[in-house]
Amino acid sequence: MKDKVFQLSDIVRETGFAVHKYFGPGHLERVYENSLCNRLRKQGLSVKQQSPIAVTDEDGTVVGDYFADLLIEDLLIVEIKAARATTDKHVAQILGYLRGANIAHGLLMNFGAMKYFIKKYAYTPRTPDLPMDDQA
Repeated sequence: MKDKVFQLSDIVRETGFAVHKYFGPGHLERVYENSLCNRLRKQGLSVKQQSPIAVTDEDGTVVGDYFADLLIEDLLIVEIKAARATTDKHVAQILGYLRGANIAHGLLMNFGAMKYFIKKYAYTPRTPDLPMDDQA
C-alpha cells in the first residue's frame, strides 16, 4: 500500500505541474481543482471532489465535518490552494483533514504563485487499541 501511495503522489505531482504550466497563476481554486480532477480521472484514477470527512470525538461522536478538495483512490487527500503563498493555516488544514479522515497521506498544492508548490504530509492514523496519549 505504501508503494501505491508514493506512486499516486508522483502522478498527482506531475499532473499538477502540467495544470500549473497550462493555466499559470490567476485562476480560482475551483478551476485548478476541476482540471486536476479531470486529468487524473483520464489516467484511470478514482477521484472524489469535495469529499466529506466526518470529525469524531474520542468516543466516535461526530462533532463536525470537512470537505477535502480531492480524495484519490481513498488513500490520498489533496488540498488545493490558489494563493500567493501557503501559510501555517493551510498546513493546519491538511493535517486536520488527515486526522479527521484517519488517512495517512496528503498533499498541499498551491497554483496561485508563479512557482508551482506541492508538499506531502503524513499522519500516523489512530488505532483503536492504543490510548490517545500514545498516538501522535
